[in-house]
Amino acid sequence: MDPSIHIVGLPLGFLALPIGGLVLLWLVSFLLLGTSSTGGTSSGVEQERDWGIPAIDAQAHLDSPFHRWDPRIKIASLTFFIFCVASVSQLSLAFFAVTCAALSVRIARIPFRRPLRRLTAMGAFLALLLVVMPLTVPARSGDTLIVFDRLSSFPFSLRGFQLALLICLKASAIALMIEPLLGTSLFSVTIQALARLKVPSMVCQMILLAHRYIFVFQNEAGRMRKGMSARGFHERTDIETLRTIGNFLGMLLVRSFERTQRVYEAMLARGYDGNLQSNVEFNAQDKDWVKGAFWIAMGVVLLIADRTWELPGVQVFWKIIHETNLSGN
Repeated sequence: MDPSIHIVGLPLGFLALPIGGLVLLWLVSFLLLGTSSTGGTSSGVEQERDWGIPAIDAQAHLDSPFHRWDPRIKIASLTFFIFCVASVSQLSLAFFAVTCAALSVRIARIPFRRPLRRLTAMGAFLALLLVVMPLTVPARSGDTLIVFDRLSSFPFSLRGFQLALLICLKASAIALMIEPLLGTSLFSVTIQALARLKVPSMVCQMILLAHRYIFVFQNEAGRMRKGMSARGFHERTDIETLRTIGNFLGMLLVRSFERTQRVYEAMLARGYDGNLQSNVEFNAQDKDWVKGAFWIAMGVVLLIADRTWELPGVQVFWKIIHETNLSGN
């Protein structure tokens, strides 16, 4: 092994700290989701959702600086900021991006249960990265490896943990920025803003129709599943279950195809000619351009800081702690 690689031995009991932290974070997220979902209903009976209304713009009726922002400039500037966040390679700047994204959700007055639900859904994959990458990243010169007792064959790389944490922070920041980007305007207005930004009309129509009817098909699948359960169907690991699920998927495909035919005929009856009809007038003001310039400047500052400044990361802090312990001994 390269002599420049630092190896630190720790007792096996130290593994309980990160594992307990991940489990605690997961439990706190579910508790927050539970309290936020039940706090808004006055009765114990959950109201049935209107599947004809898309969910992504459910908060478009609120009032905030993001809601009053011209959608064209908002999409262009926030998308640029998101790409800048994805290009960051330092842990401290990724944490700063997460902070900015969380503040943006707060300023947009969007209930935090929406992005929290998205982050919780991503949590399993991100937690897997935090476990797998430190164990699989090849060791390089200057790396610090933590070796636990009785697990010497699986060294824990701090550089791999830093890379995994960097990916998690950037993914969280981008997921949080989706809410101010798409949730502060009507989805139809957002699609028309994309068309004004020279996105191909066919792509805009595909996004609009897919978002509009995916909830309808989801409701259709839910009703079919309830019907199967009422007839005594229970999922098991046998051929009969696979055959039933195959019939279920085939019937759902047939019903979806029939519905698309009816929707297309209804659109033709209402004058659809293959083009996206725009009935929204956009009027960009000076304050809209100022907001756009602010977010573009934020993205540029992130990139410049990432390329010019060397901010401390996980390995730097660990080396400081390790050198302090050695000097103390």
